[in-house]
Amino acid sequence: MVRYSDELIEEIRTNNDIVDVISKYVTLKRSGRNFFGLCPFHKEKSPSFAVSPDKQIFHCFGCGAGGNVIHFISKIEGLDFKDTLELLANRANIELPTLENSEDDKTARLKSKVYEINKIAAEFYHENLYKPTSKMAQEYIKKRKLDNRTLKAFLIGYAGNFNELYLLLKQKGFTEEEMLASSLVKRTDNGGYMDSFRKRLMFPIQDVRERVIAFGGRVLDDSKPKYINSPENIVYSKGRNLFGLNVAKKHDTKRIIIVEGYMDAISLYQRGITNVVASLGTAMTESQGRLLRRHSEQVILGYDADGAGQAAILRGMEILQNLGCDIRVLQIEGAKDPDEYVLKYGPERFQRCVDNSISLVEFKVKVLLKELNIENTNDKIKFLNEIAKILSKITNQIEREIYVDKIAREYKISKEAIYAEINKLIYKDNQGSKKLEKKVITMELKEESKTNISESTLKKEKLVIYLLINEYSKSYEKIAKLITLNDIQDETNRQILKKMYEEFQKGNINTNQIVDWFQDENIISRITEIMAEDFEITDVNKAIDDLINVYEKQKLVNRRNEILKQLDTEKNVENMKELEKELNDIILKLAKIK
Repeated sequence: MVRYSDELIEEIRTNNDIVDVISKYVTLKRSGRNFFGLCPFHKEKSPSFAVSPDKQIFHCFGCGAGGNVIHFISKIEGLDFKDTLELLANRANIELPTLENSEDDKTARLKSKVYEINKIAAEFYHENLYKPTSKMAQEYIKKRKLDNRTLKAFLIGYAGNFNELYLLLKQKGFTEEEMLASSLVKRTDNGGYMDSFRKRLMFPIQDVRERVIAFGGRVLDDSKPKYINSPENIVYSKGRNLFGLNVAKKHDTKRIIIVEGYMDAISLYQRGITNVVASLGTAMTESQGRLLRRHSEQVILGYDADGAGQAAILRGMEILQNLGCDIRVLQIEGAKDPDEYVLKYGPERFQRCVDNSISLVEFKVKVLLKELNIENTNDKIKFLNEIAKILSKITNQIEREIYVDKIAREYKISKEAIYAEINKLIYKDNQGSKKLEKKVITMELKEESKTNISESTLKKEKLVIYLLINEYSKSYEKIAKLITLNDIQDETNRQILKKMYEEFQKGNINTNQIVDWFQDENIISRITEIMAEDFEITDVNKAIDDLINVYEKQKLVNRRNEILKQLDTEKNVENMKELEKELNDIILKLAKIK
């Protein structure tokens, strides 16, 4: 039987957006950041079936069914794991390995080697930057006022002469085939080998798992082309990645600014604006849009002010709007791009521009007003028709009403006329839309756990798991230090935490795929329930500290009660003194806990 690699399974899952897949079977309606519909796994009248585009999971609050896109297809179609993967791979046009094709194992091994080569190359270029032979690069870095923190965060480096990297890789035992597959080495006309990047400042491109997947190189003189980039190869697809996301996600990414170039992102980071990524080419793809949707609540488009940049904004808007993103457009004056602006006016003024970014509707209206003269009757009719198209795509009724009022007032068009055109478009779009007919798969409704565990205790335990999944870097050290498996009363929660601690200790901190760590449907259901639940956290650090305080207080109270019982029966004077001393310490500690 063919064994599919974890990397291939992840690729299949990544290329099958859960909202897209489930919407073929269930009519979904947006509510906040999630989508809701009637559960296909049990009969219900009110929608309790939630789908999260951010977390790529579904969970039914009625019957408890939950999981990722693979679990959904397996349940809805009644397929085993292999057949489910085949269906989803076919949907995403991904070729699966077969027993007859021995090339598949070879490809997997080659990919692994290319990742190794890329990592070695990034480290080699970075170390090279600090050598006396890299004066031109050092002068450029000095001119751009990039400090060591920024250089190390992005692993910025310098590619030297002719074949320095080739010789290093050959010395480390890599074959020519492996080097060529990495696109870092190429053949010369006389049959030899040379480095693809020479005398360039190097920008390693890393995926969200911090694997080096490609490179960008900038000349340091007037040579052309100014930038060259790795071509797509066995590990790199530019449309599925964003430069700097691996760095940005270590900071607050509730709001992400997307810019065009490497230096835009790096320059902003240097000046304290850390929530920034760059598209690898100006044309945004759906995969990039999903990455942004998954890692942020609001996306600010900060493309250049030239024609190509503004066209990229319009393309990006369509993609992000269809994915349900909250979109804003950065407006800057007096500079051609964010890099030039922040250097010219400083980070504080740039941050004000970010805070004053305009909405999708406002930007489109602004573009229309540049193209049309609304004093002209025909242009005013075109303006009304285009505005109706824009507003018809807004699903939030309150938001739509606000824009209708504003546009009617500012451009002297009656609200009735605008609504009439909007309703025509909505009615037209709703005609003939059909879903796949699928019989309801009956599942038993989940029963409430018949235990003596209080609701507050269960919620507290779920919050532990929630924080470890969503805020690992901030919470793990504090939680693991204090909260043991013995502190978790619910058996399902205990099993989840046990597995999480085991995986974290192995160095596997990729909680995005946590449901894959388990086979038991009850455990998967509990995880998706926790991931779908709104714990109403406004300050993550405070939530962690409050949780730690609750557990610490409970431990102290439990120990205090034990000591009081022991004192009732203890006869030994020395033991009594020790217990009383410990009791006093506990009382003091309890008094300090808020």
